Amino acid sequence: MSTRYDPKAKPGAGRGRARPVEPPVPLLAKIMQTLQVLTLMVAAAGALSYMINGNFTWNYKLPSWRRIQNTWMSSDRIFTPEELKQYDGTDPSKPIYLAIMGDVFDVTEGRSYYGPGGGYHFFAGRDAARAYITGCFQTHLTHDIRGLTPDQIKGIDDWRQFYTSGSEKYFKVGRVVHEPIDPNTPIPPPCDDGASAEQGQAAAGTSSSSSSSSS
Repeated sequence: MSTRYDPKAKPGAGRGRARPVEPPVPLLAKIMQTLQVLTLMVAAAGALSYMINGNFTWNYKLPSWRRIQNTWMSSDRIFTPEELKQYDGTDPSKPIYLAIMGDVFDVTEGRSYYGPGGGYHFFAGRDAARAYITGCFQTHLTHDIRGLTPDQIKGIDDWRQFYTSGSEKYFKVGRVVHEPIDPNTPIPPPCDDGASAEQGQAAAGTSSSSSSSSS
């Protein structure tokens, strides 16, 4: 029996079974596979770091969640002195802020120092720039720095730099706007005890080193 010629038939058609074509891998599956590989690599690196250093981050200190939030948010929030008082640590649901020379800093992670009962709670919720250098922690809790020497003002600025970049725990969140100081008002007088200023500066220096070491 003769086979009828079919001009549309492909050469070799019917002589064997065609090889199946593998379906393409979906894009989502490729992404998931890549993520699995990366996850395994990160886990392996963390495990190796823990074996060598006792931590999972190769001795790198991860920033706090509050600092991460502040990085993505503007640090130019403007406070009034009354608004700043709300962040003195008495409300545990709010962060603790202090100000120095107008700059406002988040010191929540130093709650043991700046929160209620802490040795430096009087700095919280206000701009007490003058007291940082005079040590008059009762009468100089003010932003009024009139009458201070250039060296004293530089000392206050050193404190501001500590809160700005000298500590891993604290960071700037904004500025406080003060009413202009009436030049006719008297300059804050020195402490009653002449030695208290030196003692206060020593205590403030202890606070700085303690806060830095606990960062």
